[in-house]
Amino acid sequence: MPSLAGKPISQNGLGLMRLTWKDDVTPDEKAFKILKAALAAGVNVWNGADFYGTPDNNSLHLMNRYFTAYPEDAEKVVLTIKSGIKDMRTFTMDCSPEAIREFVKRANAILDGKKKIDIFGCGRVDKNVPIEDTVNALAELVKEGKIGGIQLSEVSANTIRRAAKVAKIDMVEAEISLWATDVFGNGVAETCGELGIPMVAHTPLGAGMLTGQIKSLDDMPANDHHRFFPRFQPENFQTNLRLVAKINEMAGKKSCTSAQLALSWIKAQSRREGMPVFVPVAGARSEQRVVENATDIPLSEADMAEIEAILDQFPVAGDRYPPAAAKLTEY
Repeated sequence: MPSLAGKPISQNGLGLMRLTWKDDVTPDEKAFKILKAALAAGVNVWNGADFYGTPDNNSLHLMNRYFTAYPEDAEKVVLTIKSGIKDMRTFTMDCSPEAIREFVKRANAILDGKKKIDIFGCGRVDKNVPIEDTVNALAELVKEGKIGGIQLSEVSANTIRRAAKVAKIDMVEAEISLWATDVFGNGVAETCGELGIPMVAHTPLGAGMLTGQIKSLDDMPANDHHRFFPRFQPENFQTNLRLVAKINEMAGKKSCTSAQLALSWIKAQSRREGMPVFVPVAGARSEQRVVENATDIPLSEADMAEIEAILDQFPVAGDRYPPAAAKLTEY
């Protein structure tokens, strides 16, 4: 069984963003049921951020409330928290040692001892601060017992190597899905495999696109920021629907949902020689969905080859991010 931050995990994770997202917050009564269902299904990697919501209600506040209600669950969960955003309006980063220490102090104050942060890191690289300085500050906080481990997010292979020379990197987060396969061609996955660093796959269902439930922009929530991403623009949307249709078709043959197929494909990458453990962190707005997404679909080598052929035949149209957001990533 794989492990993260010294705890055994499954390859099924839960993305917390939607549960506290600004004007679409999931009520605690419903959110708690989802979180309970996740643990019961073996989904114990919970991926959150102090910017998933507002300064007064984000992943940290939800975790405080949940673990206050269910303190017996605290040690069962590997809680990963991203931080480092100084200004949410401009998505300006500050990953200086001083800022990192303040972000961790604030996060632990919100959690109020109800749960330790198992893994902490910046949501993106601060291009004004050497990664070595950021990681060294995080390593000091690990030694002090303020956090359990260190994560990187949306970083290049070179940054991973530089960071790993300073301290142990426990996790690398990246967008990985059937329409975001960048890490397999740019050395990121290979580097994590070489260094023994597990990878958490955020947005593993392409912001819902790979579920097969989105046929037009009208099928997306009005407040979903992904509406403004290049892959959802009219000039790209219809092209990308062709890929989704083929995935739906294969899911039908496998008697599973498109989401289950997409998530199982990510997990199956761990079988490839030289690859790390992959843990997709899908969001869920119902107990049924979290259990459904945690269902592993066995994929044979023939299945994997068929999926690769589909990806080759139907390349994704559009960049991953709009220009402003793309500047914050390293690929």
